[in-house]
Amino acid sequence: MSASRFFAAAVVAAFVPYATTTFAADPAPVALGTIPLAPDLLEILNDPYPAGTYSIVALDPATGELGVGVQSNTIAVGARTRWGKGGVAAIASQAGSNPLYGDMGVFLLERGWTPKEALEFMTRGDANAAGRQVAIIDIKGNTASWTSPTNSDWKGHICGTNFCAQGNTLWGPDVVKNMGAAFEAAKGSLADRILAGLDAAEAAGGDRRGSMSAGLLILQPKAVQGFGDRALDLRVDLSDTPVQDLRKIYDADRAGNVGNVAAMVTAKDFDGALAAIAKSLEMDPGRDAAYVQMATVYMTMGKMDDAVKAMAKAIELNPKQYFQVLRTDSLAPVHSLPAYRALGDYAKFAPIAPSMPQGITTAMQ
Repeated sequence: MSASRFFAAAVVAAFVPYATTTFAADPAPVALGTIPLAPDLLEILNDPYPAGTYSIVALDPATGELGVGVQSNTIAVGARTRWGKGGVAAIASQAGSNPLYGDMGVFLLERGWTPKEALEFMTRGDANAAGRQVAIIDIKGNTASWTSPTNSDWKGHICGTNFCAQGNTLWGPDVVKNMGAAFEAAKGSLADRILAGLDAAEAAGGDRRGSMSAGLLILQPKAVQGFGDRALDLRVDLSDTPVQDLRKIYDADRAGNVGNVAAMVTAKDFDGALAAIAKSLEMDPGRDAAYVQMATVYMTMGKMDDAVKAMAKAIELNPKQYFQVLRTDSLAPVHSLPAYRALGDYAKFAPIAPSMPQGITTAMQ
């Protein structure tokens, strides 16, 4: 074993006792009077909404993006299931979710371990590995998955080219099979393909106990202002239709990036600008800011009646837009129009109060 790998193993081993004592085993069956409570009854009593989860980890080798998509019959599954690091790996830890599989997994993979080696090492050092389900994919497309034989049926995983799909407490094997097949067949970005996988899993029955939350994570180095790696981090923490709601949020996010409307208007490509705005509204019909953009395009074209109609729609969706427009100097041509002023209570309009001094302040206690 190389010095680097020995060091990694030694560091991780130092944390293993913590991992095995922090995540305690399920309590032993207890008795009520002379009638013993079976483990499955205890499970219902301890948690009336027991978790069942399906997820997919994936890589887009063309862009270097890594991703995780997940759905579960538990609150905020995205907070404790999705792990990884841009340029290194994507990891999904579920069933008995253990964050150390994410932290340790990245630590080991950064030091040259394969997903298989890292997963075998972590499960050997985890006294509660029998309660886990884990999938890993690294930046090279190497994969490894672990499904404990004691996870709730139906459980299992499939690893294919650039993905691993897994699940437990599912309607049946088609949930995982269809998730993987849909991912492979889908077109578009990695996020599009992962969402196609989640849609297919849900259509095949999904979590046999219900639906409650979902999450989508796309990782790429320096994806946030040239620093962080969370290129896309979306969650639905409580919903009766979490996968559908996740797609709705994804579409709303994409709606803000349909084209450079400012550049089109500058080039006097008004038709192109209006078409881009229409596409944005198709993806997110409630996007009030898109109607303000539309009004701005019409104003630039000199079509003030159309500009006011677009403003009216923006204000209908978000009443605060009425005063926001009045406080935007570049939209001054509509401020004095009676038709615009009639869209709100103009008598209540007032300039923004002076801001507080900027900079760092301190106070003594």
